[in-house]
Amino acid sequence: MGNTFYFEFEPMLMQWLQDILGEKGIALISNFSAFGEEVMMLLVMGFLYWCYDKKFGVYVGTMGLIASGLNSMVKNVAMRRRPYMVHDEIKCYRPIDKKADLYDVGAQGFSFPSGHSMNSAAVYGSVAYYLKKRLFTIIAFVLPFFVGLSRVVVGMHYPSDVLTGWIGGAIVVLVFSFIYEKAGEERRGLVNLIVFLIFLTGIFFCRTADYFTTIGVMAGCFPALEFEKKYVNFEETSDPKVAVLRLVGGAVIYLGLNTLLKLPFSKAFLASSTMPSFLVRTGRYAIIAFILMGIYPMLFNKKLKNEIGEIDERA
Repeated sequence: MGNTFYFEFEPMLMQWLQDILGEKGIALISNFSAFGEEVMMLLVMGFLYWCYDKKFGVYVGTMGLIASGLNSMVKNVAMRRRPYMVHDEIKCYRPIDKKADLYDVGAQGFSFPSGHSMNSAAVYGSVAYYLKKRLFTIIAFVLPFFVGLSRVVVGMHYPSDVLTGWIGGAIVVLVFSFIYEKAGEERRGLVNLIVFLIFLTGIFFCRTADYFTTIGVMAGCFPALEFEKKYVNFEETSDPKVAVLRLVGGAVIYLGLNTLLKLPFSKAFLASSTMPSFLVRTGRYAIIAFILMGIYPMLFNKKLKNEIGEIDERA
């Protein structure tokens, strides 16, 4: 399943890198992939949204979601097979789903463009765009570079996948930052709805888990932002201890819900690349995103805590 296309130098360069670095060198460089993966993205956006600056977190999270959605849709159009699936001399050292078969495209996804490279360019690039400080601008170039390099070294992406991912992430930040700035805060919800409906068209041709994960997060996150603005309106914190508690609490809720919502279904069903399984994935992530972005912040609300305290005192 999928298409095969590449420049002649790409597999030769990848094989040369794997040979010269060896397993220890590859293992070391592969760690940079973590800066473009789900856990790190959640930590960055969770810290910004729950602790540092809510508006900042919403902006960075939105850029990350749009980049992820665009990436998965382009992948399902190009349908480029991963390098290790085509070239026997290239080994895969860091699959997307370690439990699934290496050649299960539904689980491992397609190759073009690199999601890690695109997501890291969008997230760290949006941080730099928002803050407009030299240090973060440097980070916005350095981190995605090493993330992309790691994806080539571990055999998951051709160099052209990575280059396209970097360019795609930068375009997302520039174009959608302009759109949201022109729309203004009062029309952000409308723009989010339009963005979601556009990306929802991918349901007719996307058959990989990454797309349905992103759509689920969008389906939960965008309404949660409107819910939070209208009914919660929590305050950020500058207290390091409180910030750590919020991050730990969010991580516990995420892991707990992700486990709990899988219980009604068999492992075989969840691992299958079928539309019912994908839709369950979408629903699961929609619930998790809504709770984390809209319901969980209720615990931070001082006004709500005071009201609860007054009720307890009266009782």
